[in-house]
Amino acid sequence: MNIWVVRQDITVMPVEAIVNAANPWLTQGGGVDGAIHRNAGPALAEALASFPGGCKVGQAVMTPGFGLPARHIIHAVGPDCKLVSDPEEQDALLRATYTCVLQICAQAHVKTVAIPAISTGCYGFNHRRACRAAVSVMRSWSAPFPEVVYLVPFTPEMEKEYILALEVIP
Repeated sequence: MNIWVVRQDITVMPVEAIVNAANPWLTQGGGVDGAIHRNAGPALAEALASFPGGCKVGQAVMTPGFGLPARHIIHAVGPDCKLVSDPEEQDALLRATYTCVLQICAQAHVKTVAIPAISTGCYGFNHRRACRAAVSVMRSWSAPFPEVVYLVPFTPEMEKEYILALEVIP
């Protein structure tokens, strides 16, 4: 797997799938989630309503991309650090979230995927730990899909953390 860090608008990236940092109810939120919902259009909310129980923390579901360039949206629910206070449990849940995203990519034969920094916005996950968790999961991934992962940070500081994680995690 090739891993690239690209700071840009995830909603316009020409990839097969983008990942939405979703909430457990799969309803429109703010940040990346809000941008994805706005750009995908109202059909996204209708598709997400087909998951009446929402999505548990550490898991993900996939929908079509609707109005986005990406064919698929993977809605991944990471841990909210206001609700999960133990750092080890936070790390385990975030790693589970990234693993689930990669499993969905593998099952759907998604070659290219763009992933935001899950749980680092309003969910308050420590940026350095989040980047290292993401890179660690990706470095240990052995399935043939996805072939290319774009890590999409929102800020220059997060971009630096991803680059540092890629340098220190074999």
